[in-house]
Amino acid sequence: MKHLDIIVQGEVQGVGFRQAAKAVANQLGVKGTVRNEKDGSVNIEAEADDTLLDLFLDFCREGSETSHVTLVESQEGKLKNYRNFEILKRGL
Repeated sequence: MKHLDIIVQGEVQGVGFRQAAKAVANQLGVKGTVRNEKDGSVNIEAEADDTLLDLFLDFCREGSETSHVTLVESQEGKLKNYRNFEILKRGL
């Protein structure tokens, strides 16, 4: 089990990206959170095994049908043992 902090940039707000991320995470069994940031990016915390996280990162790079992803950055972080995958309110 591993934790990734992921930042997705591009046209990713107001285009169903967070909802699509939740749907893909639920399908894969990835746990964590997704939220819009004030700078227009989307912040994701994702926890799963390496193979599932790789598949989830593939989605992040592709985006939802109406989004346009220009950059995905990820780094390993400390496990938080999320129980599910939630859409959070905008970051402060």
